[in-house]
Amino acid sequence: MLRKLIAGNWKMNTDRAGAVKLARAIADGAAKYSTVDLLVCPPFVNLVPVGEVVKGTKVALGAQNMYHEASGAFTGETSAAMLLDAGCSYVILGHSERRHILKETDADINKKTSAALAAGLIPIVCVGELLAEREAGQTTAVIRHQFEGSLAGVSAEQIEQTVIAYEPVWAIGTGKVATPQQAAEVHADLRKLLVDRYNSGSAEKVRILYGGSVKASNAGELLAQPNIDGALVGGASLNAEDFLGIAATGAAL
Repeated sequence: MLRKLIAGNWKMNTDRAGAVKLARAIADGAAKYSTVDLLVCPPFVNLVPVGEVVKGTKVALGAQNMYHEASGAFTGETSAAMLLDAGCSYVILGHSERRHILKETDADINKKTSAALAAGLIPIVCVGELLAEREAGQTTAVIRHQFEGSLAGVSAEQIEQTVIAYEPVWAIGTGKVATPQQAAEVHADLRKLLVDRYNSGSAEKVRILYGGSVKASNAGELLAQPNIDGALVGGASLNAEDFLGIAATGAAL
């Protein structure tokens, strides 16, 4: 069994003071859950102050996005080297909101994934289907297409340093959650895709997270499913008690 990863995506929330307070509360409680890995991903402007709080604790720091170029005239963008300098070890790539609101393509995400891996960051590569695609029976095809496009050219060695997150778009911020069976089916498909492209040894080392309205109240059923190796938490990660409650559930399994 892989060690569970509980990642908090704070999205475009928190001011500096609130971010520091939240990070401190999570870091203070993290020691109780030493059997799981905890990660917080604040907005870019709060990476440094949050990084200072969690440095030396059980909580890792991650960013919510990055650009694929190392430097240059790319106004408003942030490179992998900048994230490393801020103390990041992870970066979320291809989140459903970036795919469907900001129109990022699989090719865009693939460039970022390659750049993150080359720099030594651990990418959390997100995939997921729209409600219309699920209702049309296209979930498997959509997930395969995103998997193949977003991870094109990633070697077996690199995939072992990569995290995948399944986020059904219809469950992001809606309060709707995939049933444990629905989530487990997609996670099993993703594991098979990993085996088919690489090998069973590499596939078994890749953590696959579930993301989509995860709360302490539903985390137990989800995290107990085969091939679900953690959670990418949105709204519940903005409350330390709720986030640590999910961590406690993961630690108990």
